[in-house]
Amino acid sequence: MGASLGELATRFGCELIGDPSTNVSRVATLSNAGPDCLSFLANPGYREQLRSTSAAGVIVKAADAGDCPAAALIAVDPYLIYARAAGVLHPQPVFAAGIHPAAVVAASARVAQSAHVAAHAVIGDDSVIEEDAFVGPNCSVGDRCTVGRETRLIAGITLVQDVRIGARGIIHPGAVIGSDGFGNAMSDSGWVKVPQVGGVRIGNDVEIGSNTTIDRGAIDDTVIENGVRLDNLIQIAHNVRIGEHTAMAAMTGISGSTVIGKRCLFGGAGGTVGHLRICDDVVVTGCTMVTKNIIEPGVYSGGFAAEKVKSGGGGWPGSGGSANSWTG
Repeated sequence: MGASLGELATRFGCELIGDPSTNVSRVATLSNAGPDCLSFLANPGYREQLRSTSAAGVIVKAADAGDCPAAALIAVDPYLIYARAAGVLHPQPVFAAGIHPAAVVAASARVAQSAHVAAHAVIGDDSVIEEDAFVGPNCSVGDRCTVGRETRLIAGITLVQDVRIGARGIIHPGAVIGSDGFGNAMSDSGWVKVPQVGGVRIGNDVEIGSNTTIDRGAIDDTVIENGVRLDNLIQIAHNVRIGEHTAMAAMTGISGSTVIGKRCLFGGAGGTVGHLRICDDVVVTGCTMVTKNIIEPGVYSGGFAAEKVKSGGGGWPGSGGSANSWTG
């Protein structure tokens, strides 16, 4: 799907320096863009690529327009405008409404006429698939679940039971939502499983990455509020609450009953211990483990950056030293 630079400039409130009738059909990086492409410059480290780009148009800040050999769309936040323009040039696929003959839908389930249920999807008892929702191939929607309006379960996703997802969500392949939390009580004869009787409530406009897992609540629900972004390979334990527009990078782990505020950012491979409270507008950098409540907004960091190790003449096994001497 193409658009003219004039249309994009008007739609997104950009000043355009160049021919408004120039058409673009796709987005590309500055170095790989062709004459039908729209690109952007957000990181000044790529300014040299801007000077040599073959793109038809580039979204830039006003200060960078002089280095742009193509038509320039001037924006305060080029990356944000790029994201919106990319959505115009690369719209989501449109699927025909209906239930595939190879899908299995319980008699008590309700599927909106405008929804799409793909081959080998399973919809459980008393579940609801709302208008224009998409349940992709090999998805399993268990009992008493709701998939909200325009939400897309891409493929191979499991909603175990008692999961409610709001409107316009995107759930990527392999995600598991609503499995049992890690609840166990020790007895004289060993572990006793604690029944997990809560559910999962997910708000509107939430995106959940591939192979991310969100446990159902032990008693009350696990809650993911509106606009949250979860990357791939994240673990959210039972009874966690994540506030609006918080984002977490891959391999983050949030322990049970932790409450995280709004607009927080978590770098990759970090996490929390259980039963913490983290206020709004907190940034937790990568590989940081939060072990106590955070009550003031700000940036918090832990762990150690990689540095060269002094081997003491030994080093790695096979280098002539002992196998355990590499830590110096």
